[in-house]
Parts: sequence; structure tokens; C-alpha cells
Amino acid sequence: MSQANAVVLLSGGLDSATCLALARHHGYQCHTVAFDYGQRHRVELDAAARVADHLGAASHRVLSLGLGGIGGSALTDDNIDVPEEQGEGIPATYVPARNTVFLSLALGLAEVVDASVIYIGVNAVDYSGYPDCRPEFMDAFRHLAAVATRAGVEGRGPTIEAPLLELPKWAIIRQGADLGLDYGWTVSCYQADEAGRACGRCDSCRFRRQGFAEAGVPDPTPYQ
Repeated sequence: MSQANAVVLLSGGLDSATCLALARHHGYQCHTVAFDYGQRHRVELDAAARVADHLGAASHRVLSLGLGGIGGSALTDDNIDVPEEQGEGIPATYVPARNTVFLSLALGLAEVVDASVIYIGVNAVDYSGYPDCRPEFMDAFRHLAAVATRAGVEGRGPTIEAPLLELPKWAIIRQGADLGLDYGWTVSCYQADEAGRACGRCDSCRFRRQGFAEAGVPDPTPYQ
């Protein structure tokens, strides 16, 4: 009997790598997809390919998008600084419509590879307050997915799993460690250098460092 297929959104960061490890653990043959959307931390694309290879993805794709063309984010516009202190409200690292676009393309890929599930590593606990990382967003997109494709209207559309949605970062790390995931393969920093070394100051670095400390797992992150 052949394995069921899954599509896994894979950024190269800690959360998405954990999702891939979970999907593999659940017995799926995984088709991973990363997005070159004009992000300044492009080294994460190398990390995504590395994680996909090490965790035995059946295929890995990188889709190119021009989100830098609309700007509005410190991750796609070099004229906007990446904040290094925690502030109020939604930070400048929010990328408008990012997860909506990513999930839409993953939905299309799921139809092509006949995947029964899509995994995404969004998290609404230890995160920066992004609107498209909340349970409300995930529920709304699930409703959209049910009517947006041929597979969906024929009653065989994929489910959308966000297994990390309500977990603190330390629990995510511990879960991945229990599955044998080497987080040294991953890059989370919003302004990592070309060697993949993290700044240690941005939101993503702070959540990652705190997560490893609280999980009691050695932090393998190389810092600048």
C-alpha cells in the first residue's frame, strides 16, 4: 500500500522543520515547498533545502514570488529596518498577505500531487503577533480550501494541519528533539548573514533562544 502524500510548507526555520519531522513521523510521503518571495534572509532557502534533504522529502520546490514588489515589510524592503527591540502592536517584520499566498499555492500543489493534508508551522503563542498566524485565520482558510479547488468541491480536498499553533516554543523544540530533528540545520534569524549566522537581536532570534533555554535543549544556533 502506497503512502499518503502531504504538502509541507518549509521556510527553513525551526517551526516548519518541526512540522516536516511530524508529518514524516505520521507516515506521510512529504512534498515540501519553500518560497523565494524577496526576503532579505534568503539563506533560509538553503536551510529549507537542507532540512528537506535530511528528512527525506519526496520532492522539494522553491516557488518565486514578487512580494517585494508591494513592499510594506522589513523583510522585503531594505529601507525598513528590522526591529531589534520588542515594541507594541504588529511589528515591521509582518509581510502583508504572506501566509494567505503561501497556503493558496500549497493548496494548488496539494491538488497536483494528490496530497490529503497540508502542514504549516504557524504559531500563535511565542510569535510576533502576525494576523495570519492566528487560529481565526487558519479556520477561515480551511473554509476557503473546501471550495477553492476541484478536489475540494469533489469532497477530497486536503485538510490543513497547524500542529504547532497553540504550543509554546519550548514545547515545539522538545517535540522536534524527541523526533531526532537537528535544529542546527535550520535558520530562523530575520537578518542572518550569508553563512547563516544569526544576529541574536531580532524577534525571531529572541523567541528561538528563549525556547531552547526553556526546553533544556542545547541551542545549536551560530551567532554573529
